Amino acid sequence: MKPGNILVALAGQPNCGKSTVFNAVTGASQHVANYPGVTVDKKTGWFKHNGSRFEVVDLPGTYSLTSYSPEERVARDFILHEKPAVVVNVTDASNLKRSLYLSFQLMEMEIPLILELNMMDVAEKRGVEIDVKNLEQRLGVKAVPTSMKNGKGKAELLLAIEETASRSEKRQSVRIDYGALEPYIKDVEDQLFQDTTIGTQYPLRWFALKLLEGDEAVSSLVRERHSKPKEFLSYVETLRSKFEERHAAAPEVHIAQRRYQAAEDIARTSIINLDPDKRTLTDKVDGVVCHRFAGPVILVGVIWLLYYLAIVQGYNLTNYTWPLLAKLRSLVESLTPSPGFIEIPLLRAFSLWFIDSINALLNYVPIFFILFALISILEDSGYMPRMAFIMDRLFGRFGLHGQSTLPMVLGGIYVGGCAVPGVMSCKGIPDERSRLATILIIPLLNCLAKVPLYVLLINIYFAAHKAWAMFFISTISLLMVLPVSKLLTLTVLKDKETAPFVMEMPPYHLPTVRGVLGRAIERVWLFIRKITTIVAAVAVVIFVLLQFPGLNAERMDFYEGGKDKAIAKFYKKIEKFPEQHTVLQGAALMDMVNYWEEYKAAKMMTQGEDAMSALQANFQSRNPDFFRIAQPQDKEDKTVNREFKKLVKARNKLLREIKKERIDSSFLGKLGKSLTPVTRYAGFDWKVNVALLSALAAKESSVATLGALYEPDESGQENQTLEQRMENDSEGFTPLHALALMLFMVLYPPCLATTIAVKVQTGSVKWMLFSMAYPMFLGLSVAVLVFSGGTALGLTGLQAMWAFYGLALAITIAMGFVKNKTQYV
Repeated sequence: MKPGNILVALAGQPNCGKSTVFNAVTGASQHVANYPGVTVDKKTGWFKHNGSRFEVVDLPGTYSLTSYSPEERVARDFILHEKPAVVVNVTDASNLKRSLYLSFQLMEMEIPLILELNMMDVAEKRGVEIDVKNLEQRLGVKAVPTSMKNGKGKAELLLAIEETASRSEKRQSVRIDYGALEPYIKDVEDQLFQDTTIGTQYPLRWFALKLLEGDEAVSSLVRERHSKPKEFLSYVETLRSKFEERHAAAPEVHIAQRRYQAAEDIARTSIINLDPDKRTLTDKVDGVVCHRFAGPVILVGVIWLLYYLAIVQGYNLTNYTWPLLAKLRSLVESLTPSPGFIEIPLLRAFSLWFIDSINALLNYVPIFFILFALISILEDSGYMPRMAFIMDRLFGRFGLHGQSTLPMVLGGIYVGGCAVPGVMSCKGIPDERSRLATILIIPLLNCLAKVPLYVLLINIYFAAHKAWAMFFISTISLLMVLPVSKLLTLTVLKDKETAPFVMEMPPYHLPTVRGVLGRAIERVWLFIRKITTIVAAVAVVIFVLLQFPGLNAERMDFYEGGKDKAIAKFYKKIEKFPEQHTVLQGAALMDMVNYWEEYKAAKMMTQGEDAMSALQANFQSRNPDFFRIAQPQDKEDKTVNREFKKLVKARNKLLREIKKERIDSSFLGKLGKSLTPVTRYAGFDWKVNVALLSALAAKESSVATLGALYEPDESGQENQTLEQRMENDSEGFTPLHALALMLFMVLYPPCLATTIAVKVQTGSVKWMLFSMAYPMFLGLSVAVLVFSGGTALGLTGLQAMWAFYGLALAITIAMGFVKNKTQYV
């Protein structure tokens, strides 16, 4: 907070209209970042009122202030440690009783509090009236009715904030009577009072309640700051046990019940329901949307529509954004040293590699924008909790959450998803264990980048059973990720915090255009800002591994000889055309090559006759002699053009061979060959190893690398497809080899873009590295099981395919009956 600013915090439960209040109060003066150490959004804004400047912090939406989730911890820690001058508790006036549960916890923290009764227009439509004066008297806090969506009550709220912030004495709020627990609370308070460190920094009654609730975060504070932490915590645990023995209920359950009773009592005296028998629109819609049979069908339709708009149409939008990124690449290319005939300057190679890495991520922006906008619509409308409610029972058996549905669909439950938006959409999963489990399994689903390898191998080795093979590979990923998720939650994630499934169904709302677009822009910008620094580091590492140590002088001399031979052959072919022969002498030949490459690239980006005419006029004016060769009109120029194309083809062949040899001799290539003693049990030779290692940057690279490694030779293979070349040069590669390779690709570590998304969403390098390591081990284990096991049993590829499918199905069903350890912290 800047000096002189008055700090204001907005707190409230999800779907109470808090974002609308924040936007209305702060206007365009907003900033979005993350709280340190977590991936929870930190939204701050500013407004001025009567000469004073107020800094507003929009706390994460949360149902309570325990420590079940990062959102709850962030909201609570901010209030405790930043000590805002005012906390505005934004509530849904149409469902006030639900909101009071959080209000009571805020009041127990002894902070200057304002109760904002938002969405009064919705309450009126439901026939609900609120006795504001009686509510203020019962709670002991200022209450302000508003309808921020319509701009009503804003002036009154700003005035209340100013008055509360300037008041020297705190307003005394109501104290809930916890009945039989009160003596225990008093006992803990007295013990805390004797410890001046804790007693001066935290509200004693609140601190005592949290200890009796078994709040681990507050217990940690005791361990840090109490003079005798072990003895004191042991004493508190004794009190908890005594209460549970005498009253047959845990203290935290008793506390929750008393809060709900207090909310019921206050609501009964302060809320007037003019038409109690009236069935609301929300109730009518939920009768269909949450129906036992119709609900899942509607959910599938909503998910399909979201997938279609975000992924399919988002990719279509890249047809318009990619040319802009291509221009950025062209600009970078123009600033780097020009290439030689077979010499590519290192600075040029690295610069283009780096910009290609950045562009690969920026190309997702249209998809992200649509995705985040649609997610905002689902959140603001109130449908997101319904999605979680419908799917939670199934996913809960595997350590996932109902809100894992959307990320998994985007990641590719069937075929054609994308792990990057899938991981990015995990932000809304409320408890840490389920959120991390979802993030870690999404890369194992069928993203679109894996499909080229599947199609390649199925066309070669399962051509007679294409339909069944595609069904297998399209569904096997789900049968593997569910047991994997269960294993993760039973092992590495078993001690991670998890929240009890609390599902309040908020009333449906019509989202605002400003709210939807605002959050979409915020989330996209946050993604762009975070990925660029990570991409820089990773791109450098991969570039070095693929480029170095490079080719020795002897090998470069060999390729120089090939270059001289190709150029000499070209000059000999065109020597009978003295005019063109003169134009292409010396350095001009390479200028013509660069001119030709630029002209071809420009033609591919140009559409329409007028645009093409303008393009040709531009290139003709730049160099009329070169243009005659690039766009020949007479017989002589056509002959030179044909011979020049042969030269360019020879150059490209040399460049491919150099690239292939550089890959073979690179650190990454040598690593591929060194892995053969292990990977041979999975049926992988060194060529497959190199292809898979190159796919660490992008899974599409696996097919591209195989294309380079199975490059056509001079024996008439030029017109053969990659499938044909692999089939002819497969060194005993069989359908069983192909099946093992496909299953390894299913469980392959995330690509560069997804890895960055994992880092962004978890906020941890440790989890990013784990997300890369465990799929590699798991994928290799499955590939070895299928290949070596299938070989030992004498199974064909097709037989092994269905044997593995049956095994995966059986394991999935069995794992669904294994109970997870519940760890509420």
